[in-house]
Amino acid sequence: MIYADNAATTKMSDAAVEAMLAAVRENYGNPSSLYSTGQRAKEALEEARRTIAAVIGAEPREILFTSGGSESDNQAILSAAAEGRRNGKTHILSSAFEHHAVLHTLEKLKKEGFDITLLDVHENGIVRPEEVKAAIREDTCLVTIMYANNEIGTIQPIREIGAICRERGVLFHTDAVQAVGHIPVHTKEDGVDLLSASAHKFHGPKGVGFLYARKGVRLTNLIEGGAQENGKRAGTENVPGIVAMAAALQEADAQMRQGAAALAEKRDRLIRGLKRIPHAALNGDETRRLPGNVNFCFEGIEGESLLLLLDDKGIEASSGSACTSGSLDPSHVLLAIGRVHDVAHGSLRLSIGEELTDADLDYIIQSVAETVEYLRSFSPIWRDLESGKKPHLL
Repeated sequence: MIYADNAATTKMSDAAVEAMLAAVRENYGNPSSLYSTGQRAKEALEEARRTIAAVIGAEPREILFTSGGSESDNQAILSAAAEGRRNGKTHILSSAFEHHAVLHTLEKLKKEGFDITLLDVHENGIVRPEEVKAAIREDTCLVTIMYANNEIGTIQPIREIGAICRERGVLFHTDAVQAVGHIPVHTKEDGVDLLSASAHKFHGPKGVGFLYARKGVRLTNLIEGGAQENGKRAGTENVPGIVAMAAALQEADAQMRQGAAALAEKRDRLIRGLKRIPHAALNGDETRRLPGNVNFCFEGIEGESLLLLLDDKGIEASSGSACTSGSLDPSHVLLAIGRVHDVAHGSLRLSIGEELTDADLDYIIQSVAETVEYLRSFSPIWRDLESGKKPHLL
C-alpha cells in the first residue's frame, strides 16, 4: 500500500515508539506522587515539557499537555473569550476555512452572545494581513487564524498577523496542528499568545497534544479536578504519550530543514503530473503550502468514488479533513476558496511522507489519471460538460 494521508495521521516514528515503551516500563508511576517511582515519572514529564518548549521557542511553564489539537483549540478560544467578556470585549476574528474544532467552538460562542467575523481566504487559500488589521475592532478579544490549512496545506502569514495583533493589544491564537514538526514555528518570533498542536500529526501517538499559552495569558479550565498541569487541566498526565510526543517532535525538528526540502520536491513532482489531467486544478497557492500537501479538484467526478477506486489500486488518500470524511457535503475549505459545489465534490488530498519513492509518485499520478478518466466515462455530469450543455468550470 502507498500511504498518502499523513495530514489525517502519521505513523509513529521509531524514536517515539521506543520512548513510549521505555516510559510504560520504567516511568509508570503517577507524577503527582511524592515517592521515587512517581518522581521519576514527574522528571520524565518535565523533561518532555522542556524539550517541546525548546523546539517552539517557548518557556517550559508555557506548555500545557492536552489530549490533542481539538482540546487545545477549545481551551485557547474559550479562555480568550472568557477574558474578553470580563473586559467587555465580545468580538472574535477568524477565517472561513478553519478546522471545525475552531469553527464549532466559535458557533458555540456566537450562541452565547459573541460577535464572530470570518475573513475570506481568497482563491489562493491565504488570509491577507491587511484584512485582519482592518477587521480588528475596539471590542475584539481574540484573533484565531490557523498556521497551515489541514486540507489544502496553505501556510498563513502568521508572523505578520501576530505583529498586527500585538500592536492592537489583541490576543492571537493559531491552530498549528498541521505546522508543528513540519515547518519552523517559533512562538515568540511569530507573536502568538496561544498555539495548539497534536502529536499524531508529526509521528507521535494519538490522544496527546499540547497548548502553548504565553506567560500572563489567563486560561479557563475545561476539566476540573486535581491540580495537574499547574491547575489548568485536571487528570493524571499521560506520561508515555507525552514522552513519545516530545521524542517525535525533537526528531522532526532535527530533520526538518533537509526533510522538508526533499518532501517539497516530491510534492512538486506530484503537482506537475496531476496538472496534466484535463480539467483539473490545484487547490491553494502552489508554493506557499506545506511540503507534503497536494490537493486537487477534478471536474465531473465524485471524490468518494475516486478514493474507493484508488484504494483498490493500493493508494490510501482522502478528500479532505478526516473529521468530516463521513459527510457527503463538499469541503467548507474548498467552498471558502471559491470552488463551486459540483467542483468541490471532486476533490483529492494527497499528504505524502518522505518514504515515497519516485516510482510511488509516478504510480499515484498514473492511477489518478486512469481513475478520473474511468469515472468520467460514465458520468452524466461529464457528458453534459463535454457536449457543451454545461460550461466547463476548470
